[in-house]
Amino acid sequence: MAMTTTTFFHALVPSNSYKSGAVSSSFVSVPRSSALSSSPSLQFRSLVSDSTSVYARRNLAGNLRKLSLTVSAAAATEPLTVLVTGAGGRTGQIVYKKLKERSDQFVARGLVRTKESKEKIGGEDEVFVGDIRDTASFAPAVQGIDALVILTSAVPKMKPGFDPSKGERPEFYFEDGAYPEQVDWIGQKNQIDAAKAAGVKQIVLVGSMGGTNINNPLNSIGNANILVWKRKAEQYLADSGIPYTIIRAGGLQDKEGGIRELIVGKDDEILETDMRTIARADVAEVCVQALQLEEAKNKALDLASKPEGTGTPTKDFKALFSQVTARF
Repeated sequence: MAMTTTTFFHALVPSNSYKSGAVSSSFVSVPRSSALSSSPSLQFRSLVSDSTSVYARRNLAGNLRKLSLTVSAAAATEPLTVLVTGAGGRTGQIVYKKLKERSDQFVARGLVRTKESKEKIGGEDEVFVGDIRDTASFAPAVQGIDALVILTSAVPKMKPGFDPSKGERPEFYFEDGAYPEQVDWIGQKNQIDAAKAAGVKQIVLVGSMGGTNINNPLNSIGNANILVWKRKAEQYLADSGIPYTIIRAGGLQDKEGGIRELIVGKDDEILETDMRTIARADVAEVCVQALQLEEAKNKALDLASKPEGTGTPTKDFKALFSQVTARF
């Protein structure tokens, strides 16, 4: 946080009193003849006065430095105000809850689409209802935040009449106005722009693995190219100038978190292994940790986990993020 030490200093000490020539100024202002005829005691008093003035200024400067350090330390411990968008979703709810539980570190806000979703996660005043496709509708939620966690995503619906007993494959569609282009591209772009205007310090964006392959099956759902639009939003964030962390999660599972070894990668390399899934709770924890660690900033990572019972459960998130070198 930017400090105002200079303002404190200028309010207490005239700007010309701490310049390098201040100590000798009294001698320069006295004519040579007067100085020679002056009594030694006068000269001594002048020297003592200047020395005392120098001491006082140094003492004041030292005290101001201590004050600056004290204010800096106090500011560093102030909780971050974090907005979680998509807070009514299954992963968003977990992130919001984790932030709420760590009230000494975070002030949690949530953005949901409906009043029903707001009630579902508690209905507190810090939960806002808005539409990410309409910037004005969620503007109040963004005001005054330090960081943003984006967990919004277009969600397909299954067409009615599916009968698995007949060997049929389910078909999916997106509702009008809720296609990936509108939600995962325009909606996320709106959030990034609003956050940038609000002066946020970091954005964490959760996406999906598979975006390097245009033929990924997820793109065929509703013929909507969901990964293409997600990838476009990720690139927009990376180019925004805002410190960011892009987390491309594997297949999300509703399982307990904190009991598996997490693995990170890039460019969908993990999809070539048999470790392609991750618990939503683990994704949520990585989001929270990304808000606290410099090693997470300006990086993009694929995220999955080893099967439960293999490897060592991940606890050192600084080391996890340090493995990541990709910026996109």
